[in-house]
Amino acid sequence: MHHRPSVKQPQPCDQGSKEQIIGTENRNRDSDVNSQNLFLPPFRSVSFHFSAFSKKKIPFQWERGFNRQKSPLLSPPVLLAAMAEIPTSDYPTIDPTSFDLIVSGTGLSASLLAAAASVAGKSVLHLDSNPFYGSHFSSLPLPSFLSYISSPSSPPNLYSDVEASSQSLPEPSRSFLVDLVGPRLLYCSDETVDLLLRSGASHHVEFKSVDSSLVYWDGKLCSVPDSRQAIFKDKSLGLTEKSQMMKFFKLVQSHISLTRSGTTTESGEEGGVMIPEEDLEMPFVEFLKKQRLPPKIRALVLYAIAMADYEQDNGDSCKMVVSTREGIETISLYTSSIGRFVNAVGAFIYPMYGHGELPQAFCRCAAVKGALYVLRMPVIDILTDKESNKYIGVRLASGQEIFSSKLVLDPSYQIPASLSPRETVVSSNLSSYVAKGVCITDRSLEPNSANILLVFPPKSLHQEQSTAVRALQISGNVAVCPSGFFIVHLSTPCEDAALGKEYINSAMKALFNSRELPAESVQAQTKEEGESVEAPTQEEGETKPTLLWCCAFVQELREASYDGAVSICPMPDANLDFRNILSTTRKLFQNMYPGEEFIPQNSAADNIDDDADEGSPE
Repeated sequence: MHHRPSVKQPQPCDQGSKEQIIGTENRNRDSDVNSQNLFLPPFRSVSFHFSAFSKKKIPFQWERGFNRQKSPLLSPPVLLAAMAEIPTSDYPTIDPTSFDLIVSGTGLSASLLAAAASVAGKSVLHLDSNPFYGSHFSSLPLPSFLSYISSPSSPPNLYSDVEASSQSLPEPSRSFLVDLVGPRLLYCSDETVDLLLRSGASHHVEFKSVDSSLVYWDGKLCSVPDSRQAIFKDKSLGLTEKSQMMKFFKLVQSHISLTRSGTTTESGEEGGVMIPEEDLEMPFVEFLKKQRLPPKIRALVLYAIAMADYEQDNGDSCKMVVSTREGIETISLYTSSIGRFVNAVGAFIYPMYGHGELPQAFCRCAAVKGALYVLRMPVIDILTDKESNKYIGVRLASGQEIFSSKLVLDPSYQIPASLSPRETVVSSNLSSYVAKGVCITDRSLEPNSANILLVFPPKSLHQEQSTAVRALQISGNVAVCPSGFFIVHLSTPCEDAALGKEYINSAMKALFNSRELPAESVQAQTKEEGESVEAPTQEEGETKPTLLWCCAFVQELREASYDGAVSICPMPDANLDFRNILSTTRKLFQNMYPGEEFIPQNSAADNIDDDADEGSPE
């Protein structure tokens, strides 16, 4: 008879001890995923230590101590087929059978909600139908990634229009970790980093900085200056452009400084000047024109620093007009991120091993606070009260019924209309889809730079391009691919999937020597009638990187929603950072638990488990 392990709540850890593993006796980190379910995340012991933030610069301390799980990740079709053969008696019995909150899916938003509820003292059961953490926010080995987005068993429309080049996958293919949320970065000073710190999740993640930011202009890759020194050293800017840019940033910095000091008048001490209120309400592009900035500098500020998604020169026809106030706020975040950490170059950082590490880190925090975790355990039915028809619990694939007062679901779940949340959390998603691309290359886009952010402003690829295309190159130094290779993520918001993929393919053609693009019939785009897209100008003797493999696909953008007891998390959005996801998650939590603070200061466990076993990442 198969032994069904009992489930206990995790006990507090002594300082320096290993966190208790429940559901298994002697957990083998290198065991195959088909073994007994694990009830705590298979986390890597990664240190990313910060002291409490102060005004002084704080260095990163990147300490490696990984024991990476070596078991293969099952793709959804294989997983479902395997689960169909598992007798219900082989599933673990969950005890207790009643919780304050059940969370199904371990995406970033769901993991944050589980952590926040655990910190607030709620009993939490956190489930995932997959054998890995992260759901739609995970980082998957290349074969698993391609299988995941192509799976016919996936919910309709979440991922569609998948096209991949016919070349065989580069080897070793499982050494390439692909973000489902790419391209994505964190600002050094954004709230996500602060949340990592105050929750204690920063103890389980480490980061690398992005080496440079580029903008595609007139067929060339131009650097984005991020300091006074960088502006004067930039050979792509003329003297007049440098002077105009310096004058603009001096005005912005003056406004930011006076705003932080609480000054409300338009002129501050020592000659400081604030931007007038009427200018703050006008479209940012009009304010930039008012400052007499030339088109190139306007594009650089709008799309590579303020991160506007849609063409701003269209006026009333622009889908999302960025106001001066919004633009200045993003510039403030950008500039405050530069220099926050001594050994972080620029404004952006990227997590080692990919963005799938972030939800795992927050799951770890929830587990330390008492949350119970079960992988490979789908919710197959929602239980309702016969009289009121209100939610009371769920039925699991094991056949066991678990009860709770609140339920949080992954966006892929299809639930009965009577229980479907009717209130949508307002977010910045104005498009229905985001077109994405993933490329593997043999060379960096820029010499001496490993990790690069690149922006194609609207109309930079062809005249009809109405949205910015972002590209993020990441290298082996963040442990997502073997040394000598690079992964490039691309994305652009879109209403029309075919048009969005055209933009992605145009960007690929501009950047790489392509053996084959995903869509064989991609037509050459034109900037003006009869004028083809220009490839980046190369210095004599240099060549563009070779495209070894690529794919393009479309992801549906689904909003978060809630209605009393049942909440649905959002899909990854089209933004570069997680600010919108974090804001949406906070609103969901406040709806679930009014009056409770969302992961307050000093909410980290007193004794963070210190299981930094000796070892190195694969």
